[in-house]
Amino acid sequence: MENKKVTHSARLVLRLWNVGLFALVWAFFYNDYAFDTYKIPGMIASILIFYIIYNLLCSVYKAFRIASTNMGEIVFSQFISFAITDFILYVECCLIYNQVVNILPGAFIVLLQLVGTINIVVFTKRYFMKHVAPQKTLVLYGKKISPEEVLAFEQRLLKKYKHLFSVIYTEREEIGEEILLQHMQGCCTVIMYGVTFETRASVSEMCIEHKKNFYYTPELLDIFGLGCEPKHLLDTPLMKYEYNYNNKKYQGIKRALDIIFSLFLIIVTSPVMLFVAICIKAEDHGPVFFRQKRYTKDARVFEILKFRSMVVDADKYGVLPTTDKDPRITRTGRVIRKFRLDEFPQFFNILKGDMSFVGPRPERVEHVDEYVREIPEFRYRLSVKGGLTGYAQVFGKYNTSAHDKLLLDLMYIENQSILMDIKLVLLTARTVFQPESTEGFDQEAQQKMNEKTRQNEEQHGS
Repeated sequence: MENKKVTHSARLVLRLWNVGLFALVWAFFYNDYAFDTYKIPGMIASILIFYIIYNLLCSVYKAFRIASTNMGEIVFSQFISFAITDFILYVECCLIYNQVVNILPGAFIVLLQLVGTINIVVFTKRYFMKHVAPQKTLVLYGKKISPEEVLAFEQRLLKKYKHLFSVIYTEREEIGEEILLQHMQGCCTVIMYGVTFETRASVSEMCIEHKKNFYYTPELLDIFGLGCEPKHLLDTPLMKYEYNYNNKKYQGIKRALDIIFSLFLIIVTSPVMLFVAICIKAEDHGPVFFRQKRYTKDARVFEILKFRSMVVDADKYGVLPTTDKDPRITRTGRVIRKFRLDEFPQFFNILKGDMSFVGPRPERVEHVDEYVREIPEFRYRLSVKGGLTGYAQVFGKYNTSAHDKLLLDLMYIENQSILMDIKLVLLTARTVFQPESTEGFDQEAQQKMNEKTRQNEEQHGS
């Protein structure tokens, strides 16, 4: 209860600060340019528009999740939310006035909003960490999960959320009901990691009965359930799978938007693309573009187009995943990969129809074939067209496991809509500035992938 009071108070202060500062600069400066008559109603309407857009963006960027997000992400999410909204209202003022209005007062307010937001977030986070105790937690893991895997899971969890969770017990799902109840009495939260459906059902009932918080890792059937809708054909409840991703109207609108925005971005970014092309050519005189075979919808193979960021003979030792500090990456490549400039040529893939702006990231043919051998359900990612960005890119990392990447992408496939596509595009702007989202495979993952690739090449060669 205490944690909710702290975060709710912080949300209120952030809203008052950021909306209040905008109201101040609008009332004393921009309102005179925007409205010759009806100044008071115009001012109230503009402040209300700011409040609505700001809160919508904060909702998209999860900018008020102070307890469960680190300070840097909260501040950045807040900054994007109020800065975009400030700019929208500034453009509105210029359009109404029919001239460019001085941007400096607005820029100064953005700076004040940022400084205030930093102080509010830092104070709230420190207070939260000092006065709100983490929840005592029981981690229950499945039969197929090794002790090393559950340990790695706990390390990832506590690395980011040690202020929320304190793992007191770690037990396999075969633990007896009596011992489980004893552990639950001393905990506030139960996390079920890879447990069987039967165990999840019984433990969930126990958690509900004793009013304990609980989390669980979903199975594929859980994700498919998101695409079902209730049907009242009988007095017995029925759920029908709807194949929402085959909606022709949605696909038509999405394709039209892909064409419009890819053309627009090709024109707008053409000076940047020309500069990058010159830098790549000047560094080692090699080809500017890198082409690679990828899978898209219905397992159709296409050549993805990217700016070359590695040395010319990078794959001479076979198909290898990229690692952090990979020596094959050129100096220009490090810069363009950091800011995602190497992805710009994919606007042409989108215009052509090979890809969409939003969808499961198209994977290498070799990697998909390997994933499907291990996880046959991975082929369900090919139900829709590949995308420049997607659910797994926003909520996962480059080295997210194939199974988790599949679950994330299936969440998108079963829930996709134009609104969700817009939300993911907006979230991508934040993801670009998160270093962990571009992490390469670690050394162990690389070695496993390399070994499997070599074995497959030997089998096909023989």
